[in-house]
Amino acid sequence: MQKIDAHQHFWQYDPVAHSWIPDESIKKDFMPEDLYPVLQRNGLDGCVLVQVDQTEAENDFQLQNAEKFDFIKGYVGWVDLQSEDIAERLSYYKSFDKVKGFRHILQGEADRALMLKPAFTNGIGLLKQFGFTYDILIFPDQLKYAADLVKQFPDQPFVIDHIAKPYIKDGLIDEWKTDIETIAQNENVFCKISGMVTEADHKNWKKEQFTPYLDVVVNAFGPYRIMYGSDWPVCLAAGSYEAMKEIAEDYFSSFTQSEQNAFWGGNAIKFYGLEE
Repeated sequence: MQKIDAHQHFWQYDPVAHSWIPDESIKKDFMPEDLYPVLQRNGLDGCVLVQVDQTEAENDFQLQNAEKFDFIKGYVGWVDLQSEDIAERLSYYKSFDKVKGFRHILQGEADRALMLKPAFTNGIGLLKQFGFTYDILIFPDQLKYAADLVKQFPDQPFVIDHIAKPYIKDGLIDEWKTDIETIAQNENVFCKISGMVTEADHKNWKKEQFTPYLDVVVNAFGPYRIMYGSDWPVCLAAGSYEAMKEIAEDYFSSFTQSEQNAFWGGNAIKFYGLEE
């Protein structure tokens, strides 16, 4: 079974476009040539590339990267799901084999329930006919809206990015736990175990801090609807790639071989329809 990093990014750093980048150490370019040796060193066979800028120019840039490198197995891009010509845009992107799905940076929207607006749900409702997935990028306060969204589209594959970014630094878990358990009842929803260190204290986190959050996600989704993602290079603000991977390796070491194979690659391959 191939091992897949189901969530990583590339960018050519721009201080305006990338003003969200949290740490001085990653305010620089990160490109495929930087990631490939890291994946090789850590025994990963490929990755899923995810957009960072909400423009179609971003898709052009990332697809150029994806076409050049075989280790990039799929790309999650951006389209304006609320546009009147959304069907035409989805049809266009269907012609690119590596475009697997889309996402919108919902976590940054002033309207926390934007995902439930008719124009947005119209776009979501068209994804399935083109065979596209949808990555849900939210903060915990939006989990309730996300649960309402996924219920409307039981045949649409959804995946929650970064376990919905719980407040790990502050040790808050109860409300997030309830909402994760609720959304996980929808079997069309998967979850990426990624991005956790970004929500902890970047300089002082300890592996055991993540165990209660991992317990919640694994108990809610089970071993066959979760996937490993590094969130490289964002994760580098809080430690090395190896340190991120070790959190997951330690936690899943006691799981069956079948469950480990699913988490480290099988579930991502199935969800995104990646070539093996």
